[in-house]
Amino acid sequence: MKSHVESEDLLAAMTNSDRAGAAELIERALAGGMPPETVIAEILDPAIVQLGCLWEKETMSLAQNYVASKIAEDALLRCIPVRSSDTVYKGAAVLGNIEDDFHGLGRKTVGLFLSAAGWDIYDLGNDVLAEELLDKALQVKASVIGCSAMMQTTALNIRKLRDLIDERGLNQQIKLAVGGAVFNWRPDLVAEVGGDGTAQNAAGVDELFTRLQSQVCKGGKP
Repeated sequence: MKSHVESEDLLAAMTNSDRAGAAELIERALAGGMPPETVIAEILDPAIVQLGCLWEKETMSLAQNYVASKIAEDALLRCIPVRSSDTVYKGAAVLGNIEDDFHGLGRKTVGLFLSAAGWDIYDLGNDVLAEELLDKALQVKASVIGCSAMMQTTALNIRKLRDLIDERGLNQQIKLAVGGAVFNWRPDLVAEVGGDGTAQNAAGVDELFTRLQSQVCKGGKP
């Protein structure tokens, strides 16, 4: 049996509906000394991105995608990063999958990473209207909204949030981070939907949100 676990191993277990096999892979990685955050960043997160690619290319059924996503969620719960007692508070952030998008696993992973890094996360879930995301950000005084979408068709709905931020003159007060599998293989989509930035994976979201927050503190300047 191979001692080192790769993201391809987990993806194979997910797509083959092998819940026990996926659990064994995660436990083996953790038992081998890999920190939970690293397991998520190097094994689970890349597998989730590839799962999104398969779904976008319509190479798997809805039922297969559902089971695979539940297996990935089980794996995620085994690796939840924990905020240490000396973590510096960084501020509030709002997360949500945009209107018509129901693939929330990546968003949940991002939320766990941000929470462990010191952010207060307000996760509004799946299928969230642009108005709801912006209103929540104003309510909790968040400087960054993280908006997720797995497919191009739903990612285009993020443009509604960009337009709403601009119409209310809040573009220097609230920054828009976008993410999801589709942005990894179509980087130009970030600008198309009006995003202020994206991260390749969950491990990079803290740096992204911190950078966007600093732009707010500087009056919107990079």
